[in-house]
Amino acid sequence: MTQQSLADYADQGDPIAAPDGACLFRPGDEGRAFLIVQSGVVRVEQTNAAGRTVVLYRVHAGDSCVLTTTCLLSGRPYSGYGYAEGAVTAVAISAARFQALMARDAGFRELVFRGFAQRVGELTDVIDALLLHRTDLKLARWLSGQPATVARTQQDIAQELGTAREVVSRTLKSFERQGWIAVERGTITVLDRAALENHGLQDGV
Repeated sequence: MTQQSLADYADQGDPIAAPDGACLFRPGDEGRAFLIVQSGVVRVEQTNAAGRTVVLYRVHAGDSCVLTTTCLLSGRPYSGYGYAEGAVTAVAISAARFQALMARDAGFRELVFRGFAQRVGELTDVIDALLLHRTDLKLARWLSGQPATVARTQQDIAQELGTAREVVSRTLKSFERQGWIAVERGTITVLDRAALENHGLQDGV
């Protein structure tokens, strides 16, 4: 018996097509249909108030979009953008049909939630990367203003910067690989203050 996939539900929706660069959804749009991509790629991204754009994930053939699923399950509008990368073909299952399938078809429900969980994991990786970048800049600025030997634990520094110890640890290792600092248990030695200062002046998220 072959494993079931979302493609098996193509007959439950209507075919749609979008040219390269087309905007499939934007913040404020209502979730009107559950899309199953058949060919092409949909790039999902978020833009903050400062105009900085972050790519959250890409939806490939056979996949579904976690933002779309969230909209359909919660009734909330989209919070990000979806753009076609290359020509995209997909099947659009109406919101009413989607809700009916979720209620009565255990296989469909499992596929939707499995895809949802996978995307949430990817979003966690994106958030972690963003936190690392922000901490990267904040930590560089903080270290550049400290004495040559900093007698603080990584937990102390994490609390100082308002982040997690694990993020501080990864950032310190990155700085150490570049020769800017030396890390020992309970202490950090600043080796290249100028490099830290220059790094801390970069634009943040």
